[in-house]
Amino acid sequence: MAGINVREIVLDILLELSGQTEYSNVLIGAALDKYDYLDSKEKAFIKRVSEGTIERRIQLDYVLDQYSKTPVMKMKPLIRELLRMSVYQLLFMEHIPAAAVCNEAVKLAKKRRFQSLQGYVNGVLRNIARGREEMTWPDRQRDPLGYLSVCYSMPLWLVTHFAENYGREACEKILEAYLERRPVSVRLDERLSEKERESLLAAWEKAGVRVQAHPYLSYAVGVQGVSGVRGLEGYREGRFSVQDVSSMLVVETAGIRPGDTVIDVCAAPGGKALHAAAKLNGTGQVIACDVSRYKTDKIEENRARLGMENVSIRVQDARERDGSLVGKADVLLADVPCSGLGVIGHKQDIKYRVTQDSLSEIIKLQKEIITNVIDYIKPGGILMYSTCTMNPGENGEMTAWICESFGLETVGMEDRLPAVLAEEAEQGMLQLLPGIHETDGFFMAKLRKKESPA
Repeated sequence: MAGINVREIVLDILLELSGQTEYSNVLIGAALDKYDYLDSKEKAFIKRVSEGTIERRIQLDYVLDQYSKTPVMKMKPLIRELLRMSVYQLLFMEHIPAAAVCNEAVKLAKKRRFQSLQGYVNGVLRNIARGREEMTWPDRQRDPLGYLSVCYSMPLWLVTHFAENYGREACEKILEAYLERRPVSVRLDERLSEKERESLLAAWEKAGVRVQAHPYLSYAVGVQGVSGVRGLEGYREGRFSVQDVSSMLVVETAGIRPGDTVIDVCAAPGGKALHAAAKLNGTGQVIACDVSRYKTDKIEENRARLGMENVSIRVQDARERDGSLVGKADVLLADVPCSGLGVIGHKQDIKYRVTQDSLSEIIKLQKEIITNVIDYIKPGGILMYSTCTMNPGENGEMTAWICESFGLETVGMEDRLPAVLAEEAEQGMLQLLPGIHETDGFFMAKLRKKESPA
């Protein structure tokens, strides 16, 4: 359609994101839906430049501060985002001519009533374009953490956090993994016969989707080259769900038995709850709870598609005690709100929003939730505590606090893990790291509520 400027769409996404009203994946998805009539190349450009500018922000700002007399943080917001997205194209999209990047940026500055800064925008970008091959970065030997921070666009305090907790070598692997494009992780319905499974995967490959088996679980596969899983054969029939393998492992290690009652207190969008229902195979019940109707509607949408009749769904804030659930759970799933450091690869703006202070605040919330729901577990029942983060305060230290405060004990889960992970599980806990393991960053702990004395 005439008059649509894809760079202006990107600019508007970045400006809206700077207000921190919503996560980038939501804003980008909404923009792509709004402009769905654009051709695939234009939509791909919007997605690539928006995501790339966000994930490389620290590196882009480092470059801009070398070439601009006005520091990045003192620029007009529109000019700042315009320069960031333009530098991203210059450094990471070599197939786009530098002249086109510069000219389009100048046109956008004029269109958005910054005529007086057209020369400034043009000069900064053309100088960067000429100096691309001679870029200087922090010295890797003298300032190794500063180098990692700039070149992987990660706040320095988070680089320090990862290096101190997991070592510098693992830290760099984590940072590399955040910037990689990983396959979408899919959980196949375990009830599919071998023939049905092969037929489904063959149909995907015939449609141009690249499919790869996951090394940890036989029913997990990665898919690439697909614009949206809803269009894949078998989606409407509930033959598969999008779910990271780390999340699948929580249910796999829980030891769910036929007839069990499973309660998931922070269930949306329903991956673990519905996986638990599949493990029950029509027996027992799963009670899936979350804080709002919006979230429980997501669970219901997936429950209906997968045809899980043994799942009931409740709007229930995990911080508010539901007396009807006390003593009901054979297995309690508590994938609590967390800092989200393990999923930065999917939501790059997490790294700019999380702070050291916010880590302390989230720990308070986690303790509030656990204190409130711990009575839901039957004596002898299991608590599967999990987070999608790599912060010891939310993970190992939280597990120790739960055991000390409520008399739970850790349970070994090595027998239910793939061999490659079993050797890393320790005292009923497992920390998964992106770049080290074939999953998101994730933590899980298996705890048992002790039987009451006779």
